[in-house]
Amino acid sequence: MSLPSITDSHCHLDFSDFDGNLRETVEKAKRSGVGRMVTICTQLKDEPKVRNIAEKFKCVLYAAGTHPMNAHNQPMISVPDLLEIAKHPKFVGIGETGLDYYYTSETKKDQKKSLLLHIEAAQRSKLPLIIHSRSADKDIAEILESEFKNAEFTCVMHCFSSGRDLAIKMLNLGFFLSMSGIITFPKSNELRDIFSLAPIDQVLVETDSPYLAPPPYRGKRNEPAYVTFTAQKGAEIYDISYENFVNQLEKNFERLFPKAVNSGPTQ
Repeated sequence: MSLPSITDSHCHLDFSDFDGNLRETVEKAKRSGVGRMVTICTQLKDEPKVRNIAEKFKCVLYAAGTHPMNAHNQPMISVPDLLEIAKHPKFVGIGETGLDYYYTSETKKDQKKSLLLHIEAAQRSKLPLIIHSRSADKDIAEILESEFKNAEFTCVMHCFSSGRDLAIKMLNLGFFLSMSGIITFPKSNELRDIFSLAPIDQVLVETDSPYLAPPPYRGKRNEPAYVTFTAQKGAEIYDISYENFVNQLEKNFERLFPKAVNSGPTQ
């Protein structure tokens, strides 16, 4: 019996954790039913490396931006540069960008400036925005709501682990919430409750690998193959079969990332 194809919507295959066994990692994911992986560039100096990975593997797509924790120590991103990169056939999203006040609250000004530039690139390119938000619910909501009123854009709240109020605001804008391995952790009852209230057609899954491995691999290196464990928990949350949940996830992914549909065959 073949596994239904699933997409890992957010991973970091360029990170050193995968040095030396990247091909084996991709092949393992494919054997696990992972038909597509979106590898995310977090600082533009690494974009050529991330692009090369996407070009090397048919099943890998990519996105690029400046992670909020890097906004203060990298050249400020430019919208024309992002739009030029976005022309690549396997480039499917803008980011990750966003706000992180947990580790880098002292760089709020740079983070906000960078975020606004990414939003403009998403608005102009019509590609989805990929948002990282940690300990910044109020500011991220205000900025995204305000800019959405100026010019609509699509968006996924990657690795969503914020509060109910932010979830509702983002869902009301038509944005997507992405499940990571965090929802499989025993103490994540509140987060599972939040996802249970989200429309099933506004949900994605991801690994954020090499981070946040779900049980039975918690504490070890995460990898795209393990997105299936997160999807299994998601199916439990929505009380439907794994196959039906994954089929819905694929529809969701292709609606949010339409460029991925024309990027070549999965698997």
